[in-house]
Amino acid sequence: MANNIDAPILLIGGSGVVGSITATILRRMYRDLPIAIGGRDIAKAEAVASGIDGAVAVQVDLERPDLGLSPDRRFSALALFVKDDWLHAAAEAQARRIPYLSISSGAFEIAPEVALHIRNPGAAAMMLSSQWLAGAAVLPALHAARDYAAIDSIRVTALLDERDMGGPAAYADYERITGHAPFAMIRHDGDYFWVGGELAESTLVDSAGREVPAQAYSPLDSVSLAAATGAASVRLDLAIGETPARRAGDHHSTEIGIEIAGTGKDGVPRRSVHRIVHPAGQAPLTALFVALGLEGLLGLASGTPATPGLYLPERLIDPEDAVRRLAEFGADFSQVAA
Repeated sequence: MANNIDAPILLIGGSGVVGSITATILRRMYRDLPIAIGGRDIAKAEAVASGIDGAVAVQVDLERPDLGLSPDRRFSALALFVKDDWLHAAAEAQARRIPYLSISSGAFEIAPEVALHIRNPGAAAMMLSSQWLAGAAVLPALHAARDYAAIDSIRVTALLDERDMGGPAAYADYERITGHAPFAMIRHDGDYFWVGGELAESTLVDSAGREVPAQAYSPLDSVSLAAATGAASVRLDLAIGETPARRAGDHHSTEIGIEIAGTGKDGVPRRSVHRIVHPAGQAPLTALFVALGLEGLLGLASGTPATPGLYLPERLIDPEDAVRRLAEFGADFSQVAA
């Protein structure tokens, strides 16, 4: 480890699908990092903790302002894998002055977290990781963007297998975001606006060359990529259906496409298409980018923890390192014919 973390990272929802994989990845990355599996069901949390060397289980109640935690029990950071309608977890992280990371909010839902930070900006570092799969598209897109002098447009496409909706918390996020906000935020010709109906409909091409109906979706990717690159047009389109891997008789996979158009460093118009495929589905990718976010917040690799502030993943995760970790943790990232 690059620095001394003597209090555990508390993973609230750590006994769920993505949370438990995140704990496993953190243990693989940092053998001695203290980890606490937090959950409402202490027996389930204990079962997950027992399979991760050195991890402990903690009962957490999001409905309580103090989360049901003893004020004497110390934690180094708090990561939230479920929707906290009360914002108790973020407030508790501020009160304890420890970093906080969340992944469940749509673009239309971040105002409460942002307002809480503005109210007390010097309390702790807060990372909003509600991009697609916690940044699994944004960071590789920014890596690919390094080949451009100027970027006109970025389109992200996400193919999620219908059998890979995740656990109850992930499915609830999808239902809430699509139900409460039937329109999706995109950026087009320099303007942000909400699209629905035919304007939201599109198609994507999967890794087998098959066209799949897709729909505009608005986690934080569009605003992240527009701010980072200056692209005038950015959107994310999501398709839910059968992935090529499952169609071929294998385990369901997950796929992300990244299409960039602009001007190359040689001054010539350029367009590139990139694809990320993970053969085990969406959960390992989400878990990896949560782990990388926590690594950046705590300064585990750099030795320099993040100062108090409001962060998106790309502010603390290096795109080149993210692409390297993709390969290390089982994903394929490649450039395909435009």
